[in-house]
Amino acid sequence: MGIHLLKLLRREEIAVGTMAFHFSKPASLQFKPGQYLDCTLLDPPETDAEGNIRSFSIASAPAEDGLTLATRMRDTAFKRVLQQLPLGSSLQAEGPMGSFTLHGAARPAVFLAGGIGITPFRSMIRAGLKPPTVLFYFNRRPEDAAFLQEFQDREQTDTNLRCVGVMTEMEKSSRPWSGETGYCDKAMLTRHVADLAAPIYYIAGPPKLVNALKETLTGAGVNEDDIRAEDFAGY
Repeated sequence: MGIHLLKLLRREEIAVGTMAFHFSKPASLQFKPGQYLDCTLLDPPETDAEGNIRSFSIASAPAEDGLTLATRMRDTAFKRVLQQLPLGSSLQAEGPMGSFTLHGAARPAVFLAGGIGITPFRSMIRAGLKPPTVLFYFNRRPEDAAFLQEFQDREQTDTNLRCVGVMTEMEKSSRPWSGETGYCDKAMLTRHVADLAAPIYYIAGPPKLVNALKETLTGAGVNEDDIRAEDFAGY
């Protein structure tokens, strides 16, 4: 773990209300897929009670030349400053931190991601999956699902990845959707995971969703020791 300066190279909207920020990656920053950074704004023009530091899971893979962070754009001073940060400006990043990292290849994996909780899983997927993995990706609408098309495309070439998009509010969408809808239950899990006792499960997303998915898994007979979770609170 250390202190690093990240130079902003470009930004892009990757879903409704969600942006990706692409930075240079210092040679000193070595991380494992699934880890996160504490990022600090340097001399921001405004601040608020939430402060100038946020934690972001790294959304790019360790071998990539650059570093990608992605976030929902709430109306806070931090997010306003970040969205308007001139290209070439720097953030201070401390880390990497966290133990939300993938196990070895002995057992399959199931990823359950809610909204921007997809970021640590994107890093794992882009780094190359060793265990066979099913990704359940929960969003309200396809419009809200950052990186979904990327995962659907990768599924065609990565034999270890199966992507299951799940939409919960399709009545509010203007896009077609032929995949799963509604909320996760045992029936949904068993449609895509042949043996629920076999995998290690990873959950990331808003705390309410994380807790609900934990209850669903344990209610379906999954051992609590096989569930690993990371809350994305206040993102």
